[in-house]
Amino acid sequence: MADQTREIGLYGLGRMGGNMVIRLLRGGHRVVASNRSPGPIQEAASQGAVPAANLREMVARLEQRPRVVWMMVPSGDVTEEVFHEAMDLLSPGDIIVDGSNSRWTDTMRRAKLAEQRGLHMQDCGTSGGVWGLKVGYSLMVGGEKPIFDYMEPIYKTLAPEDGYGYMGTNGAGHFVKMVHNGIEYGMLQAYGEGFEILKRSPFDPDLLKVTQVWLHGSVVRSWLLELAELAFQKNPTLADIRGYVDDTGEGRWTVQAAIDEAVPAYVITASLLARFNSRDPDAFQYKVIAALRNEFGGHAVQTESGSTIPASGAPGTPGQGTSGASGGPGGGPSGGSAGPAGQ
Repeated sequence: MADQTREIGLYGLGRMGGNMVIRLLRGGHRVVASNRSPGPIQEAASQGAVPAANLREMVARLEQRPRVVWMMVPSGDVTEEVFHEAMDLLSPGDIIVDGSNSRWTDTMRRAKLAEQRGLHMQDCGTSGGVWGLKVGYSLMVGGEKPIFDYMEPIYKTLAPEDGYGYMGTNGAGHFVKMVHNGIEYGMLQAYGEGFEILKRSPFDPDLLKVTQVWLHGSVVRSWLLELAELAFQKNPTLADIRGYVDDTGEGRWTVQAAIDEAVPAYVITASLLARFNSRDPDAFQYKVIAALRNEFGGHAVQTESGSTIPASGAPGTPGQGTSGASGGPGGGPSGGSAGPAGQ
């Protein structure tokens, strides 16, 4: 490839977008940078990017044809808004790249809209987070192969060696990134569960030392484990960190894809549900379960004050409680209440 440099307009200078600008500039590319708030634009300009106050100005400052607009904004409504504005500003032959975590079905729809305008679209699943500037970004790209070939100098600069690739037609890049994030859910959950088992054990092992040992020769060594080492170095007991784990959509979409494809994705599904559970440590559903266990089995119940409600006895004659509660409607199969045995 004779010309290894490109010009790109990058809109969205958040944690990843801002660092991508720097990496592209270091690779010799001309970058016109824009963002909704001015601070990141000024920071990009200080690194050598051409500043643009808004998307319209960014497109106007692009000199090379075809013009390339890379969207690095949150998926959903923001991406939709920026995408339509970019289409209105660009001309046939120009290229729009979506580097967000957009849902692949939305990407396929947008690609068709772009095609109707004579525009080309690339969906670029981007992984690397805040470490991308230093180690590069893993790029999973969907779209037309000739456009991928034209954009390859950009992808090559952003990624580490062998860290980018063409995944298929529009939607493929975001689909592969979606599954990537689903796998990430499972890996994170497995590490979290494993370290909790260690923490609750009678041996009280040094979790930092555990990570350091596992990072050398172990079959579970990984970049995530390296990050666990950093976390335990900063905060050995993870004190003051609330165990609230959010999800950004990709895990749900992966589970939905598994359902649509009849794939039994046990681990990914369970890890998604575990995130829901993390957000409400005192969920009403568990209060219901505790109350029911007390009613049908006489099991003790713990109160919020820390005391214990003793195990309850049978509430009178089997089958004659309110709505047959002691043994089910009509007193249950044997006409008697369910006792603790066998529960």
